[in-house]
Amino acid sequence: MTNPWRGEVTLVIDGQPQVMRLTLGALAGLETALAEPSLVALVERFEQGRFSSADVLAVLKAGLAGGGCAFDADHLDHADIAGGPMGAARAAAELIARAFVVPEA
Repeated sequence: MTNPWRGEVTLVIDGQPQVMRLTLGALAGLETALAEPSLVALVERFEQGRFSSADVLAVLKAGLAGGGCAFDADHLDHADIAGGPMGAARAAAELIARAFVVPEA
């Protein structure tokens, strides 16, 4: 089971659940990869629906790496993702949103 307070999201890839999490390093890499000047701009891009399928793949790959997954991220380009493209987009958006959840004290 994933823990939303740790920013985790599970994505089923080729029938296998994979835990994803965005680390600070992964977020910094996404800013660069997606040519966004800040974390706020990155979040706004997804909130406003201004993202491409390449953006979704970049977020998922970063999440897989941040989750410590041994999954070959390049395989994701051709993998069967539960929910198809919409499931992938939903997981990417949720992953970004959970990266900014502040745990209750």
